[in-house]
Amino acid sequence: MSRLFLRDLRLSHFRSHKGARLSLDGRPVAIHGRNGAGKTNILEAISLLSPGRGMRRVAAAEMTRRPEALGWKVAALVEQGDRAHEVETWSEGGAARIVKVDGKAATQVQLGRIARVLWLLPSMDRLWIEGAEGRRRFLDRMTLSFEPGHADVSITYEKAMRERNRLLKEQIDDPHWYRALEAQMAAAGAEIIANRARAVAALQAAQADAETSFPVAALSLLFADGAERGPESEEALAAGFSEGRPADLRAGRTLLGPHRADLGAVYAAKGVAAKDCSTGEQKALLVSLILANGRALAAEIGAPPILLLDEVAAHLDAERRAALYDEICALGTQAFMTGTGPELFTDLGERAQRVEVLEANGVSEVRA
Repeated sequence: MSRLFLRDLRLSHFRSHKGARLSLDGRPVAIHGRNGAGKTNILEAISLLSPGRGMRRVAAAEMTRRPEALGWKVAALVEQGDRAHEVETWSEGGAARIVKVDGKAATQVQLGRIARVLWLLPSMDRLWIEGAEGRRRFLDRMTLSFEPGHADVSITYEKAMRERNRLLKEQIDDPHWYRALEAQMAAAGAEIIANRARAVAALQAAQADAETSFPVAALSLLFADGAERGPESEEALAAGFSEGRPADLRAGRTLLGPHRADLGAVYAAKGVAAKDCSTGEQKALLVSLILANGRALAAEIGAPPILLLDEVAAHLDAERRAALYDEICALGTQAFMTGTGPELFTDLGERAQRVEVLEANGVSEVRA
């Protein structure tokens, strides 16, 4: 199996980091420091080496270091099997971020074919008990790791839906205004649903075939309002959009489609829905899915993704924490993990690199 990892990471004027550089060797990276030192900012910078707005999902202008506000830059040498790519992404003056690969302008889909990156954040600990939007994002991030083109088709769907919603809010009921938009939404929507279904199937298989200390989650794709069945094909979606116009006009928005989907999960061994599990069990289910995603990608493309695990030790007891480290090392993934103290990573021993982040006068300093 080949490796995917960062060999060199450089940050310039990114959040609290005026300048930082990490030389890496492919091992997992344990990052420790006090709260507010800038640990998570390093993970966010790495998340921008993949498609999208990064793990905090904010505008480019919000990532620049203050008070200078000069713009920011993240650069990395990404090793992918026997190939290496110089990846750069930056923003100036709050403009949309620019991407270059090996010195040439690149799209985010191209970026997604080089760096497959997944993350778990403390804010996601409530994923199973809050609204469906967060679970859709979680599912789409995993789906994107299998199919980088999922980002583009999602954008196509969302653009057409926004225009359809504008017509609905303006109470325009002439069908001629809707047909082209609904055709775009149906084509893109069917692809979105198929991509998600393939990702869920891959995750299920990866969980079933693994011996792990983490619980298996039985997953299901749910449709609008948690329904177990709904339109999936292009033809069925087109018919659903057409037939649903009267109800959509009353609501002023589109009530049917993959933007209303949800991810269902059950703790398989107990037969308990994830939303009804304990806090520790919910965290363990999330970790299980991230590890399954890594195993599935390793089987499909020959290399596991890069993992960003912010405050990963939270809600994991010492036994599960040690098991997580063992599974990360067995998988061969370069996982970047944060914690407040080095003692949280004792079980990793020499299997990981250590990085300390210090903060003084609003400036983060990185010590490897």
